[in-house]
Amino acid sequence: MDKQREMTAEQSFFAVFCIEVLADELEIAGDEIYKLLTINSSILDDYILPYYDVLHTQGKDYIIRELKELMLKQGVLS
Repeated sequence: MDKQREMTAEQSFFAVFCIEVLADELEIAGDEIYKLLTINSSILDDYILPYYDVLHTQGKDYIIRELKELMLKQGVLS
């Protein structure tokens, strides 16, 4: 995602939703999930935000499954 582009309110709420559901699923603090998605990878900027239009229409279980799989592929989860 273009770092200069501002995040919409909807994207911001969705990003928080993704962080919270992953935190609950993985039993990891939300701030740690945020670090995994931003510092340890670029999943937030390169996947969650650019694909918001498609992802936000999916169910929670699908989103969790997709994000966990991507985190595993990128080596931020073991």
